Amino acid sequence: METAVAPTDAGAPGTLEELTITVGDHHHSALAAGPASGELVLLLHGWPEFADAWIEQLHALGEAGYRALAVDQRGYAAGARPDGVERYSLDLLVGDALAFADSQGAEKFHLVARDWGGMVAWALAAAHPGRLRSLTVLSTPHPAALQCATATDDGQFHDLGYIRFFRRAVGKAEKYLLRDEAAQLRAVYSRRIPAAFVERAIARLSEPGALTATLNWYRGATNDAFDIPAGPITVPTLYLWGREDPYLGQGAAELTVHHIDAEYRFQIIEGASQWMAMEAPDEVIALLLDHLQRH
Repeated sequence: METAVAPTDAGAPGTLEELTITVGDHHHSALAAGPASGELVLLLHGWPEFADAWIEQLHALGEAGYRALAVDQRGYAAGARPDGVERYSLDLLVGDALAFADSQGAEKFHLVARDWGGMVAWALAAAHPGRLRSLTVLSTPHPAALQCATATDDGQFHDLGYIRFFRRAVGKAEKYLLRDEAAQLRAVYSRRIPAAFVERAIARLSEPGALTATLNWYRGATNDAFDIPAGPITVPTLYLWGREDPYLGQGAAELTVHHIDAEYRFQIIEGASQWMAMEAPDEVIALLLDHLQRH
């Protein structure tokens, strides 16, 4: 495994480093900030976004002395888009995340994640607690909590209907999302997200095979019941949930406490949805830094 640093941005004050992290035969584009000697904070994005969803957090973490790293994950990075849903199993996604940390020489690290990245984070924390200093998850409840809520709450079951569509409508889902200049894909993003971010993401997801590769997370890493294996969490955990999240309800968010066997803080972010990292960056950063500094 090798890490190549793009010379144009590396070390320039106020800018982010552009890295390429090689894991096996995959090449992951990434953004980093902060000193190499700082405690590693690994940030995992969700769908449909890339490492640049964490720009505000990267800058803040770097300025606070942490080594912050956000990676374009499997299926998102142009150099890491394998064919076949079997190449997107949860164990492979967790393995990627551990390899990203290894690339920075971090035996232990802080993990921050959102949406699908959050599912990977819960599974990683449950299976490899010794690797983590702390866990922070935005929007995504513990998988067992979400399964319970889905089984008992018709509203939560209905709100996850898009997952069943993505899984079953292979090819059709892609056409639906990209038709009419990607109108349906654009509608996924919060209106409060900067237009430039959305256009960058749409352009990258419109590359040949890119959208299918990202949707393969739904097709290869879970089933119709959204079954994600993750046991009790034994590392200090911060869980942030946006009051306006249209897909992941408060019921599942509140049930998450029953799956944490460690110090735990649950914070509702008012006026924000699952995109809280960009909708309420100052509040998210303040909570994140407080959590990291205590662990």
